[in-house]
Amino acid sequence: MKHHYIYFIGLILVSIIWGANFGISRWAMDVFTPEVFVFIRFFFAFPILFVLLYKLEGGIKVERNDLIKLAVIGFLGVSILELLVMYSIKFTTLANASLLNVAPWPIFVALFAPLFTKEVMTKRILFGGSMAFVGVALIILGGNQAFDLSSQYMLGNLLALLVSLIGALFNLACIPLMKKYSALRVTTWYIFFGSIFLFPFTIGGWSAIEWSNLTLPVWGAIFYNVILCTITAFLVWNLAMRRVGATKSNFYRYVVPAAAAVTGALFFGETILFTQIIGAFIIMSGLVFIGYERKNDLNKKYDRSKLA
Repeated sequence: MKHHYIYFIGLILVSIIWGANFGISRWAMDVFTPEVFVFIRFFFAFPILFVLLYKLEGGIKVERNDLIKLAVIGFLGVSILELLVMYSIKFTTLANASLLNVAPWPIFVALFAPLFTKEVMTKRILFGGSMAFVGVALIILGGNQAFDLSSQYMLGNLLALLVSLIGALFNLACIPLMKKYSALRVTTWYIFFGSIFLFPFTIGGWSAIEWSNLTLPVWGAIFYNVILCTITAFLVWNLAMRRVGATKSNFYRYVVPAAAAVTGALFFGETILFTQIIGAFIIMSGLVFIGYERKNDLNKKYDRSKLA
């Protein structure tokens, strides 16, 4: 069952890509407003995805009823979710936003998974996920900023928590569609709708762009966001989530803060503290525990699937 672990490796790599983007996107944010940059990220991704879809699957169609579902998923899971992330950071501290954007997400997935799939919360997932949660808290709270529940940050904290809730429902809503269509087809269509719905939020932001400031690092950040953060990462994540389950997959999001901390140290001279190193070790230990399944457990699953 070596191929089984390829999907977990893919989830870790995607989380590293997303985590590193917290630092890489800073170069682009000096030129673009956040709304414009997010729009550029998804708008340039969907034509490439449609070409890939047509070349690999010979068509791009989905049923009309499913188009409506994909439009809703794109609106909530791309347009609204990305805007909520930006405004949560604006109205609260970075530590608050980082913790509330990431930590509750897998927990919400586990809670709502029975509404969308046949997944159940096992003792292994609960224990490994709890370990990873502790590791995330050590990485974020062990940095230079502390978690702050002051009333002045209440709006931002609520928005950050809403990111986790909507994000969890977004992931789960894709599962039924990916049983009918490929991960590529589902990803392509909801990114298309998400980018279209994002455009109205960019009006007013284009006039502020100094196009002469598009340096090599800025173009690099755009390339990274379109090719790696969107096309590659979304496809790999959805494919892995389809194969190993939404509950297990989303606990691998806890790698994101660790990757963000490393990127900050490598490119922006930020300090990694000892507590954060311990946190990263605890996260990886918890995720390895979640991903590891005893041979007997796997055999039981396959026996049941054959009988079905």
